[in-house]
Amino acid sequence: MTASQQPITLLNFTHPLTPEQLAQIEALMAPVYAGAGRSVARTIEIPAQFDIQEAFAPQVVALVDACGLTPAEWQTTPLLIVPPALNFIAVTLLAELHGRMGYFPSCVRMRPVPGAAPPRYEVAEILALNEVREAARGRR
Repeated sequence: MTASQQPITLLNFTHPLTPEQLAQIEALMAPVYAGAGRSVARTIEIPAQFDIQEAFAPQVVALVDACGLTPAEWQTTPLLIVPPALNFIAVTLLAELHGRMGYFPSCVRMRPVPGAAPPRYEVAEILALNEVREAARGRR
C-alpha cells in the first residue's frame, strides 16, 4: 500500500462525532490527502477536559500521550485532527503535535448548524495547516 492509499487516523479532541459528520469528513478529505478513495480507518476519541487553574502545556502532553501512538506512528501515520474548541488548548495542542510529527496536521473545522435546536454541528472544512504554513513562508 502506498502512502497515498494509507487510511487516515482521526484524532478527535472534542465531542463524539456522528456518522453524518464522519461522512462529511470523508467527503472533504480527497483534496487534502492527495487522491480519491481515502477513508478514516480508525477514530481515536480523546476528550479534552482541562483544569483551567493549572498550566496547559503539561495537560496537553498528557492528552497527546493518551492517543497511544508510538513515535514512529506520529511521524508516518496520516493523521487528521479535530481540535478542542478552547483556543488556548488548541494552539498548545498544535505545537505539541508539530513537535511529535515534524509538520502541522490537517484539522477539521466544525461550525454550528444555523437554527438547529438542540445545537448541532457540521463539518465546515478541512484546514491543510502545513500547506498554509508553506504558503506563508513565501510571504516573509
